Amino acid sequence: MSPDPTHGKKGIVLAGGAGTRLDPLTRVACKQLLPVYDKPMIYYPLSVLMLGDIRDVLIISTPKDLPMFRELFGDGSALGIAIDYAEQSEPRGLAEALIIGEPFLDGSGCCLVLGDNLFHGNLDLFRNALGTERGAAIFAKEVRDPERFGVVEFDAGGRVLSIEEKPQRPRSRFAVPGLYVFDGSAPTRAKRLSPSARGELEIADLILSYHADDQLTAHPLGRGVAWLDTGTPDSLLEAANYIATLQHHGSVQVACLEEIAFERGFIDREALLAHADAQPSRGRGDYLRSRAR
Repeated sequence: MSPDPTHGKKGIVLAGGAGTRLDPLTRVACKQLLPVYDKPMIYYPLSVLMLGDIRDVLIISTPKDLPMFRELFGDGSALGIAIDYAEQSEPRGLAEALIIGEPFLDGSGCCLVLGDNLFHGNLDLFRNALGTERGAAIFAKEVRDPERFGVVEFDAGGRVLSIEEKPQRPRSRFAVPGLYVFDGSAPTRAKRLSPSARGELEIADLILSYHADDQLTAHPLGRGVAWLDTGTPDSLLEAANYIATLQHHGSVQVACLEEIAFERGFIDREALLAHADAQPSRGRGDYLRSRAR
């Protein structure tokens, strides 16, 4: 069994929203069920939680889409994890995920990851941040067009100086990706928030509540980590091409949940081989067998 740096933290994948920028693709299924090359989009954020040794996961989605997620993952036991499900009937903001997830969290800290964000690379920084016992941790990625994102300004020690949502004149070139670590106070803080002008509980306001208490740190994601947002047709295609290139020219699969479950000690070799035997694709089955070392 791999060591657990999570300090009892649980994981939430927010897979709701209307996905209007991907219409008409999202008329049939939510964007988090759309393919990113050879896997459903949600495999990628779920893989991040599993790589952080998080084994208790809540998937939040719409009443229409939740049955499809249940069909895809069941209770998670085949992967050696436990998956619960909860509804977000309308897109009322990212911070609402902490309120919806309060019974699931039951006082524990958590990692919230957005279901349309893809991370790949060295995630040691993320694993270390999961050890945050008091306060919150966010991540920062240098981008060419920070005005399109929430922007964080921080000092050399990771102490946050300012956060602005889509500023016209950004104070830094660091965007805040959809990956957050919160302590157990997050649901209470979220319930204190007032809806924004667009009627949503904003994740930026939740983060700012930690900043106001001097309990927020920012961790820059270096060149060893790729971050892709898959919310538009162009970015969805870019993400698919990125994964295809990695897998065609490398010897490993990206976000192969069965492989990750085996490598993190969630399932044993026999279970991995059973997954391999159950694969309708010989190529995928052969790959899983090759990982059963």
